[in-house]
Amino acid sequence: MTEIDTSVPHSARIWNYWLGGKDNYPVDEAAGDAYTAVFPGIVTIARSSRAFLGRSIRYLVEEAGVRQFLDVGTGLPTVDNTHEVAQRFAPESKIVYVDNDPLVLAHARALLTSTPEGATSYEDLTLYEPEKVLQAASRTLDLSRPTALILSGILGHVTDYDLARDLVRRLVAGLPSGSYLCVNDGSRGTDPDYEQAQDAYNETGAVPYLLRPVDKIEAFFEGLELVDPGVVSVPLWRPDGDATPAPIGQHGGVGRKS
Repeated sequence: MTEIDTSVPHSARIWNYWLGGKDNYPVDEAAGDAYTAVFPGIVTIARSSRAFLGRSIRYLVEEAGVRQFLDVGTGLPTVDNTHEVAQRFAPESKIVYVDNDPLVLAHARALLTSTPEGATSYEDLTLYEPEKVLQAASRTLDLSRPTALILSGILGHVTDYDLARDLVRRLVAGLPSGSYLCVNDGSRGTDPDYEQAQDAYNETGAVPYLLRPVDKIEAFFEGLELVDPGVVSVPLWRPDGDATPAPIGQHGGVGRKS
């Protein structure tokens, strides 16, 4: 297994730190604190992204009737992971997590818990090998039945936009009619301070994460039927309660394959 390098900050561990998790190192905390000093709103973005994931999975289970989930680019386990939300509302749900980060792999046991009625598995693969991902997922999921593909905060790491769209197309192509795509990623056009902070972070030599205009995030859903309200700033996607949240530089949506 690849050794975990604790001398350089890592985006998954920094994200974990912002979410209040414990699976990070002093170098990640320092990088996270440096980022929040420039843009304190990043913690809100991280937590709003997580909350969107929870609401979208609840929609998929309770309203769309989905019982299978393929979560690619899982990241580190914190609270309300995909399997926890799905199995809370439908204990028979089956979830496959995909990531190739050695720290995530080291914590896979935390992800591999499941209800007795359902199943949870972990595959050590990357987004860049979609056919292998689908083949591995088929060991746990029945890919002749509707499945929700979760891509949460991962596509911004694919710096070539045409490649990112191709990877999404190839994954969706392997799923049957009635399946869903759920995407949320950092966006441009809402929060200039976030854009400036992220651009500066990308220039440090860390693994870059690109914020994209909303229309480019919408294009990941090409050929799919968008679930109302479409691709919106994540706090505005079917929010809980009556209040209208403020938009942030993170957009997401859910689309159905007909």
